[in-house]
Amino acid sequence: MTTTAAARSTDETVDAFFAAFGAGDSEALLGQFADTVDFRVSGAPNVPWAGSRSTKAEIAEFFGLFPQLLSGPESFEITARIGQGADAVVIADCVFEVTATQKKFRNRYALHFTVVEGRIARYHMYEDSYAIHEAFTA
Repeated sequence: MTTTAAARSTDETVDAFFAAFGAGDSEALLGQFADTVDFRVSGAPNVPWAGSRSTKAEIAEFFGLFPQLLSGPESFEITARIGQGADAVVIADCVFEVTATQKKFRNRYALHFTVVEGRIARYHMYEDSYAIHEAFTA
């Protein structure tokens, strides 16, 4: 049985997000987002993906930055997941390398999703922007 976006639970939507992200399927990834999103990644000014976004075009640009700037993940693990109603928080730990500097960084982050009618309406990422800043600094 196929589940429509409106009928999907928060957990199903978050699972679909990570499946699309892991597969590098940008079309499916963008399909997880509402038309307008409260999208924010706080961070140091030299971290290219830090900042606020709201449209699918801006979100596509965000996810398009990673393969341009980073090697594939050396490691990636979801270490915790908490859900309540429309909200889910995922805690993850990963290691990437900045291709321009060849410096690696370990990023332990929390990602807060809010899902409305089967689509991600809020995406707030809290990451170690100092470690990322250092990796982007030559």
